[in-house]
Amino acid sequence: MLEVGTKAPDFTLPDQNGEMHSLADYRGKKVILYFYPKDNTAGCTKQACGFADRYPQIREKGAVVLGVSRDSVKSHKNFEEKYGLPFTLLSDPDHTVIEAYDVWKEKKNYGKVSMGIVRTTYLIDEEGVIVKAMGKVKAADNPQDMLEALV
Repeated sequence: MLEVGTKAPDFTLPDQNGEMHSLADYRGKKVILYFYPKDNTAGCTKQACGFADRYPQIREKGAVVLGVSRDSVKSHKNFEEKYGLPFTLLSDPDHTVIEAYDVWKEKKNYGKVSMGIVRTTYLIDEEGVIVKAMGKVKAADNPQDMLEALV
């Protein structure tokens, strides 16, 4: 996991509409950048809907939410439409950004070892510096934890 106080790596990825987004586009705003394993799974849906429910309060505090997974642009579009997600989902199928943020790790699931995204959330300040880093987050608690982290 990247350390608090370090400059967040810049990136450019497509969103659920195929439009490109860079971290630099959000300079001057706080960014909640969260990495999740897969669209339309129980934990990921709970986390995304939690951010959606709190999005008006997050915006009031001058922040945006960006969700990143390996899923395709089409998968993200379906996920966004199915749950009415008001924030941006970014597609990183080559896991370039996922690896840059050090969230591509060995995981164990029912004794099976595989590589995958460890659910991780970063809070990046207006200058592009990581001010909070949370690894192995609980999907249901993470949106409220991040809302409370915004000052």
